[in-house]
Parts: sequence; C-alpha cells; structure tokens
Amino acid sequence: MLEYLSAQNIVIAAAVIALLANMLRVAREYERCVVFRLGRFVGAKGPGLVFLIPFIDRIQKVDLRIHTDDIPSQDVITKDNVSVTVNAVVYRRITDAKASVLGVEDVAFATSQVAQTALRSTLGRADLNALLTEQERLSADLQTIIARQVEDWGVAILSVEIKDVQLPESMKRALARRAEAERERRAKVIHAQGELAAARRLSESAAVMSAQPTAMQLRYLQSITEVAAENNTTTIIPLPTELSDLLRLLTGRSENLAPNIEVARKADA
Repeated sequence: MLEYLSAQNIVIAAAVIALLANMLRVAREYERCVVFRLGRFVGAKGPGLVFLIPFIDRIQKVDLRIHTDDIPSQDVITKDNVSVTVNAVVYRRITDAKASVLGVEDVAFATSQVAQTALRSTLGRADLNALLTEQERLSADLQTIIARQVEDWGVAILSVEIKDVQLPESMKRALARRAEAERERRAKVIHAQGELAAARRLSESAAVMSAQPTAMQLRYLQSITEVAAENNTTTIIPLPTELSDLLRLLTGRSENLAPNIEVARKADA
C-alpha cells in the first residue's frame, strides 16, 4: 500500500510540475512573448512572468535587442562601368513584436535580402569617385531605402555602414598612377610659387639697392667677406665697373687690362 501511494505521489508531482511548466514562462527584459491561443494571436506579453493556459496557449519569443546583420559581398557595376565588390553591415532592432512574427516568416533573412538588393541598386547609380569619397551619403541613402521596406515588419534600421570596397587590380594601379601624378603636380605648383615669391623679393631688394648706392657697396663688401672666409687657395674678386674704368684711364691700356684682378691667397695647411 505504501509503495502504491509513493508511486502515486510521484506521478501527481510530475503532473503538477508539467502543468506549471506549461502555465508559466519567464520573459527577460529584452524579450517579448507573442501568445497564440488555439492558433489565434491574443497578445504580446512580458517582460517578467507570463501565465498561459496549459496545452492551449503557445508562445514565440522575440528578441528586442539590436542585431547586427553582415551583408555578404556583392558585385556591383558603378555608373561609370567599373566592376567593384562591396560589403556592408546593417544594425536593426525589432520595435513591434507582433508585426515581426505575423508579418514575415523569418525577419532576419528577409531583412538581409532587402539589404542586398538595396545595396546593388543604390551603389549601381553612383560613380566610382562617389563610391570612394561619399560613403556616408550612400550609407544614409541605403538606410532610408531599407527602413522603408521593412517598416511593416516591425523592424527599425538604426544604421547601415559600407565596410569595404574592393577594386580590380588594374583599377588600383590606375588610381595609384593618378595619385602620384597629382602629388607631382602639387609639388611643381608649390615650387613655382616659391620661385615667384623669391623673384619678387629679389626684385624689391634690387630696387632698394639701386636707389641707395651705399647699400650696394655694403652688400659687395659683405659678399667678399663671406667668400674670403672659405678655405680656398684662390679667390677671384670682381671689381666694380667704376673702378675698372678708372684703371683704364690711368693706364691708357684698356685693351690689355682685364676687368678682374686675381688675388691669390694660400690657405693655411
């Protein structure tokens, strides 16, 4: 008799546990339970403890956290007929648990397909230069297009980011040559601007010295001092034109008088 009662108690306890397991569900803070009663939607419950009618109610949990969907690499032909491979990432979040369950069979798969289609169509309308330099604008356009199509599924698109743009090797070499040519052009422009500025400064200096003969003589003496400071064995000092004419008049042999006087100076060993 005791063995019969013990076995009966075990069966009753198991039945109670099974009943409670079918009556109670726990939904986390980031989860919602979509409840179906005999196949009919009766509501989305949670978070916390959710009470169900045993063997009649069925639930499907929905995660409301932000999901990251990686869009596989897509072959895209740009507006200027350049073939590139592009991949991107989509950040989405379910805002309506009911719509995400009743509106689409697999919300993650459906969103990924929409994103791939939008990526090919949107980037195909842009040229290569825009694809490389205006990725923020293109990402914003992608976000708008994808969000409009998945809105009825209770999905909010938070952000779309273009991760990588892979170019053919021939295009990479062409871009490298163009970048090198652009750097050379900028260097030549900067050098020409420097030459122009230096020429202007020299012209201004010449104008000042021509107006002040004393300044010209001082500059001449300074140049001689700088040349003499070098460790040279021979130094050629050009004489001013006025002094050369004076020597010609004094000697009367202008044909044999050189315009320069050579001053030899032996350097210290």
